[in-house]
Amino acid sequence: MSSVTWGALLGAAAGVGLVVAGLRTLDLRRSSPAARVLPYVRDLPQAPVPSLTLPARPRTAFAAVFGPLLRSAADRLERVLGGAGSVRRRLERAGLRLTVQEFRIQQVTWGLVAFGAVAAVSVLVALRQPGRTLPLLVLCVVAFMVGVLARDNRLSGQVAQRERQVLVEFPSVAELLALSVAAGEGPVAALDRVVVRARGALADDLGRVLAEVRTGEPLTRALDGLAARSGLPVVSRFAEGMAVAVERGTPLADVLHAQAADVREAGRRQLIEAGARKEIAMMVPVVFLILPVTVLFAFWPGLVGLRLVTP
Repeated sequence: MSSVTWGALLGAAAGVGLVVAGLRTLDLRRSSPAARVLPYVRDLPQAPVPSLTLPARPRTAFAAVFGPLLRSAADRLERVLGGAGSVRRRLERAGLRLTVQEFRIQQVTWGLVAFGAVAAVSVLVALRQPGRTLPLLVLCVVAFMVGVLARDNRLSGQVAQRERQVLVEFPSVAELLALSVAAGEGPVAALDRVVVRARGALADDLGRVLAEVRTGEPLTRALDGLAARSGLPVVSRFAEGMAVAVERGTPLADVLHAQAADVREAGRRQLIEAGARKEIAMMVPVVFLILPVTVLFAFWPGLVGLRLVTP
């Protein structure tokens, strides 16, 4: 590249650095009253104010420099997109320990990465063909939007993957609970035994229920919370069935055995349906690839023979 191009790139980099430094300086000047007052009242026993806490220091230099900008961009993205309730519910269903703001920050990061990748290519193209600057700018904006939507789509994929894992684990966990209850243990003790020995998504959900029970929450209310958080009807019926069995004293082991059998039967039926769909998909290469080649091999020698015999 020419010296003019290098000068333009270096000037742009210096300008971005000055803007980032200025924004960071303004952010540091806007410190909260808690950060200014707490160092002077921390040692006083008569002023334990819980709300006066210093903000957590960033762990890396990148978080210290670009953290305020990313949080501001995440807030603006939340105002534009909305749907915080849906995002929060999907984060719970995916088992991710993220807040809505942290997820929005990830969306902004994905968008900026896509924007940077397309912008790097666009700069090289614009240097050779300056007339395409405006379409390239539009392409960069589109790349940012695609990155934001890709993170949202990834979250939906994580939810679906975790729910499939829960469906696979459910029969075994239900059988273990039924065996523990049939052996004479109570519902809480059975949950404790299963959570200690099982590993997986459903075991994590039951571990959360057990933690709520140990902190004083009634078992029925904790199970109702599990039913409300879950997006699977099977888990909702399981939680509601356990809550009803605990409240009314119905045989819990029979309920768990029946639910495990229902889930196994539903999984077997889905497997048969998937196999039927795959059979239809397998007919495509047979009809459009193998069969024409077979017909060609069968009739081509006769066609060549006819051409040789015909005068």
